[in-house]
Amino acid sequence: MPKTRPNNPRSAATPERRSQRDRRAGGKAARAMQKRGMSTNTKLTLGLLAVVLIGLTALFVVVQRQSGKAGQVSAERLVRADSHRISTAGDSRVTVVEFLDFECPACGQAFPQVERLRTEYAGRITYVVRNFPLSVHANAENAARAAEAAGKQDKFEQMYVKLFQTQSSWGNQQQDQSAVFAGYAEQLGLDMTRYRADVSDASTADRIRQDQQDGTAAGVQSTPTFFLNGERFDGPATYAALKNAVDAALSE
Repeated sequence: MPKTRPNNPRSAATPERRSQRDRRAGGKAARAMQKRGMSTNTKLTLGLLAVVLIGLTALFVVVQRQSGKAGQVSAERLVRADSHRISTAGDSRVTVVEFLDFECPACGQAFPQVERLRTEYAGRITYVVRNFPLSVHANAENAARAAEAAGKQDKFEQMYVKLFQTQSSWGNQQQDQSAVFAGYAEQLGLDMTRYRADVSDASTADRIRQDQQDGTAAGVQSTPTFFLNGERFDGPATYAALKNAVDAALSE
C-alpha cells in the first residue's frame, strides 16, 4: 500500500498564508508606488523651483536695467547747458555740482569751505550751482529768484556770494526779504528795472523749478547735496572731505 506523503506547507499554502503573502506583496507595491510618487513630487518641486529662479533672474535683470537708466537720467540732469558754472576747468576732468538753498543754515556753513576749495583749485575744477529752495525756508525762493535775475545780467556768482555772506542778517525771517535782495542788486550795479522784471518773470520761476526737478530726479532730498563727476558725495561738507574727494578724482 503506497505511502501517503505529507502535504508540503510551502507548496500547499493555507488561506491564512496566502493572505499574509498578499499583504506582503501589497505592502511592497505600496512602497514602490510611494517611491515613484516621491520621485514625481521631487520632479515637480524642482520644476517649480526652476520656474521661480528664472522669474527672479528676469526680474533682477529688469530692475538692473531700470536702475541703470535712472542713474543715467540723473547724471544727465546734473549739469545742463545753461547751468551756472561759477568755476571752470579747461580740461573738464573734475566737475562738482552743488544743489543748494540760499537760506539753508547748512549751506551757509558749507559756503566758506566751498570758497576755499574753489580758490585752491581754480582752473582745475568746474563748480556748478543748482537751485533747490526748500519750502521750510520762507525766503529761499525769493533768494533764488534774486540770484537768477542777477544771472541774467551776468552777475550770478556775485549775488551767490553776497547772499551767503549776509545770510545771518536776512535768513530765518518770516517777513518777505525781497527788498533786501533788491538792495544787493543795486550794490552789484544791476539795471534795477530789468532786475525787478526778471525777478517776477515766469521764466525765472521755471528755471528754478527745472533745477529742483533735476535734483529730485538725482535723489536730492536735502541741502547742500554735492555730486562729484556724476556720483553723489555723501561725506561731510567740509573743506578736508571735499578736497580729498577732488584729489582722488584728479588722480584717476
